Amino acid sequence: MIVSLIQFERGGQRGVAALNDDGARAVQGCASTRELALEALAGGQSLAALAQARIGEGVDLASLRLLPPIDHTDPAHLLVSGTGLTHLGSAEGRDKMHRAAASGDNLTDSMRMFLMGLEGGKPAPGEVGVQPEWFYKGDGSIIVAPDAPLAMPHFAEDGSEEPEIAGIYLIDAEGAPVRLGFALGNEFSDHVTERQNYLWLAHSKLRQTVLGAELRLGDLPADVRGVSRICRDGAVLWEKPFLSGEANMSHTIANLEHHHFKNALFRRPGDVHVHFFGTATLSFTEGIATRAGDIFEIEADAFRLPLSNRLVREAPQTPIAVRML
Repeated sequence: MIVSLIQFERGGQRGVAALNDDGARAVQGCASTRELALEALAGGQSLAALAQARIGEGVDLASLRLLPPIDHTDPAHLLVSGTGLTHLGSAEGRDKMHRAAASGDNLTDSMRMFLMGLEGGKPAPGEVGVQPEWFYKGDGSIIVAPDAPLAMPHFAEDGSEEPEIAGIYLIDAEGAPVRLGFALGNEFSDHVTERQNYLWLAHSKLRQTVLGAELRLGDLPADVRGVSRICRDGAVLWEKPFLSGEANMSHTIANLEHHHFKNALFRRPGDVHVHFFGTATLSFTEGIATRAGDIFEIEADAFRLPLSNRLVREAPQTPIAVRML
């Protein structure tokens, strides 16, 4: 049984491979996961079934350059977004960052949002729960492969990991979202900027992001357990387990999906969406200040392949000047 799909490049040629208990095997007749998904939609079958029907020769993962698990021929038609304060315990770190904005017995906006999710984030099937925090992250151009350098802008005040799981979606010809699967990721944010003023959260999210190589097919396990670590100068600087899956969340995935796709502009046929579900584990809240050269490593039991990215800083730029036409 196929567990997940990967995209790869070998000898200048792109391809797709399926992972199962026997290793990796090429999926014939397609160069991208999106192409395969469009064929599955047109043929009225599942992505896993079509991939299984196209299984070919075995491939050696070590010989491949692994790509992100999804992309689009026009990056502007791939939207990356996410939700925060969706995991049990996720409010603690955010509350620490924003507590200065509250006084006396007042709760921060972060804590209020978290408590709203605890109370109304898991509605009964067919019902609509409370909406979560939502943020825009970028288009397909910001997605980094699992072993590529991860760059923070020259103006960034921080570049910190956020170990998360993302849902991967394709909008069908009728404008209905279809979930292709799930990917492990490093959402990556600028927490120093966010901490200064909560209204700068939107700015802090406009950064690159990493997706692990695997597109996990089928449902996500209710209890996902992983490890996030930062390595510096060949040694582990910080390491901590993280939890995900609905058993560890204050919202159901269906509720998060509804509140994203209820917006008609996110249901444009042919578009791809990558939507991060949030995390409760951040090195920043434990006093870690990252620097160029640090390596982020993230792994989880629901995914076979980990991700590892070295942090770099982009070169300084002069102020952007706009000219009149």
